[in-house]
Order: sequence, then C-alpha cells, then structure tokens
Amino acid sequence: MTTEETRAELLEALAALGRAHPNWRLGQALSNLAMAAGRLDAGGVWDLEDDEALAAARRLLGSRGEGTAASAFQGTSAVE
Repeated sequence: MTTEETRAELLEALAALGRAHPNWRLGQALSNLAMAAGRLDAGGVWDLEDDEALAAARRLLGSRGEGTAASAFQGTSAVE
C-alpha cells in the first residue's frame, strides 16, 4: 500500500541513494532497490511496492554507513 508519507520518505531515500551513489542512473537505483527487496525477476521493479522499496533503500543506505541519511528515514524528517 502506498501512502503519501511512505512515498515522500521513499523519494527522500532515492535522493540520499543518489548522493551516496552518484554513478547510479535513476533506472539503476530503482533496479537495485527491487533486487535489494528480493524482487529478482524481470518484472521486479514493476511489482515493487513503495514500502518494500523504502525498506530496501534503508538497508542499502545503512550498509554504506550513511548514519545521518539512514536515520532520516527512521521516522524523523531531516534535510541534508
């Protein structure tokens, strides 16, 4: 299910991933989110729910040691 809050957090997470991985194009970032969420099939990006993508983005950001970026998605709103 998609809520405005989840979508806003996901867009913030995509921006943080873009800063953490400036060499990723947007399509690559979306594909990487789908794969990190366990959606490995060809339609993985299409079927990816916003809450799954947000959880995957949090994991990817956390695995890079992006403490400030990852904490921004733990229920608080932070501007970087």
